[in-house]
Order: sequence, then structure tokens, then C-alpha cells
Amino acid sequence: MRRREFVTLLGGAVASWPFGARAQQAAIPTIAFFTSLSPDYSERYSPAFRQGLSETGYREHQNFVIEYRSANGQYDRLPSLVADLIDHKVSLILAGGGSDPAKVAKAATTTIPIVFVSAADPMKAGIVTSLNRPGSNITGVSMLGSALEAKRLGLLHEIIPGAAPIGVLVNPKYPDVDLQLRELQEAAALLKRQINIVRASSETEIDAAFATAAQQGAGALLVAQDPFFTTRREQLATLAVRHKLPGIYALREFPAAGGLMSYGASIAEAYRLAGVYAGRILKGEKPADLPVQQSTKFELVINLKTAEALGLNISLQLQQRADEVIE
Repeated sequence: MRRREFVTLLGGAVASWPFGARAQQAAIPTIAFFTSLSPDYSERYSPAFRQGLSETGYREHQNFVIEYRSANGQYDRLPSLVADLIDHKVSLILAGGGSDPAKVAKAATTTIPIVFVSAADPMKAGIVTSLNRPGSNITGVSMLGSALEAKRLGLLHEIIPGAAPIGVLVNPKYPDVDLQLRELQEAAALLKRQINIVRASSETEIDAAFATAAQQGAGALLVAQDPFFTTRREQLATLAVRHKLPGIYALREFPAAGGLMSYGASIAEAYRLAGVYAGRILKGEKPADLPVQQSTKFELVINLKTAEALGLNISLQLQQRADEVIE
């Protein structure tokens, strides 16, 4: 057998080895992509994470590999998933999909570096003690999701003017729910627009919350930032159309699933920044010395098909302001 053919066959064999054997043979860092959300979420945003790593000189399968773990919305699985990653001696944990993965990972290890991506306030969520000096073995990227609820309310008020109240759906179990409600109440006072709060933390409660909002005469519905709601985006989009409630959400995934519009930080950009931090840590920098970054790139997405189904006319001016229009 020619040497070139042997090398090619060997490369194919290495790619098919199980995780443990591959890590032993390759002797290169293994990064855990650990999320509370679905495997689709990891698939969607891992390219941006890898891009950030590439900006620091890291190339997948050349000087690092990624091991994926997704709880698929089942938060009680997070401790066992992170324990498995620790058993496999990963070099770094990327924790995304809300604040829970970061908190679980931080509780499980004080030695493995952790880089988080979260929309919650990382100090209020108990992830870090300081934004400038995170301390311990953790740092990351905050997407300011909960701090944008006032902006989302203003956009909804713009497209649905009038006196009808705006419903607000929150998850009472979300770490930043008090901050969300305070910001929304202050914004509503400035807009002179009534808001009606409905709450849900389960699939059946979402159904009931929409029915309540409709019964209260809501003219539109703001769905507050929350990872649980992201896992139920198809249900939320369907209910919004069924109840004739134009909705605004925090993430692009919602209008992509049939919701009316979203405004929030670019998740892809947040994961790119996390990838840069991961690369810097692999090169020897300490997480404790890397300040928590805050996203500065935001995007407005509008679904015109949904607008038509709801009988709405989205102004050309607003369409031109959008970063993406789904037709």
C-alpha cells in the first residue's frame, strides 16, 4: 500500500473513532458545546463559535475538536450532561442557551474554563461576581436580552397604535423576570399604554396565557426573553395567529417559525465573541481576567407573511429599518 493511501485511510479512521479514543490519540483540546436548548440550536450557532476560534488561530480538527451536549429544553438533564463532559476531561466548556448551563457548569467544576453566552444579567443570575473581573474559572458574553424589553414594547406600540392594552407574556421562573417587568412598566408609562401581564412556565400554561390575553382585549403580545419560550417558538407563533395577536419576540428564531417580528442581540455575533474568548483561554489567558463582553450588534426581523395573515400593513419605513424581512 502506498504511503499516501495509508495516510488517507488513517485519517478516515480517526474521524470515526469514538470521543474518548479520539481525544487520547489526537492530544488536542476538546471544547464542549453545552446548551439547554436543542441540537438544532447548536448546529445553527456553532459555525459562529468556530469563526471566533479561527480568529485566534484555531481550526477544528487541526488544533481542537468539539463535543456537543444538548438538554433539548429538559433543564433537569443539565447536571448529568456536564458531569459526563467533566468525566471526558474536556479542555473548555462553552455554556449557552440561558443562564442555567453556565450556573450548572460553574457548580460542577472550578478548574475547567467556562465561557458562557446568556441574555440574562450574569451578575443577577449568579454566574459572575463582577463584569470587569468575573473571578474563578468563568467569563463570557451577555446579550442584554432582558434590557431590551422597553425597545420591543416601543416597536409593538409603533405598529399597533391605539388604546388597546398590550399583553406581556413572562416566565415567572426566569432569573431576570423582575427586571423585565420593571423595565416594561416604566416603558409603558412613558408610552401611556396599558400592559397586561400573563405568566407561563409550561406548555399548557402558554395556551392558557394566550387565552387570557385575548379575553382581556389585548391588541398585541410581547413575549419576554426566556430560553424556555425559545423551545416553544412554534407553539407561540401558532397561538399568536390563532388569537389574532401580533407578537414581538427577542430572537430571530421566532419570526423564522412564523412569529411577526423580533428585536434583539445577534446571537451569531455573541457566539463569535465567545469563540474568540475560547481561543484566548486555550492560549493561556485566565477567564477571571477577561471581562464579560456585552453584545453591541442588534437585529430587527419582520415576517411579512405573518403580517398578512394578521391583516397588518407594515410600513415601508419600518421594513427599511429591518435587518431581515421574511417574505
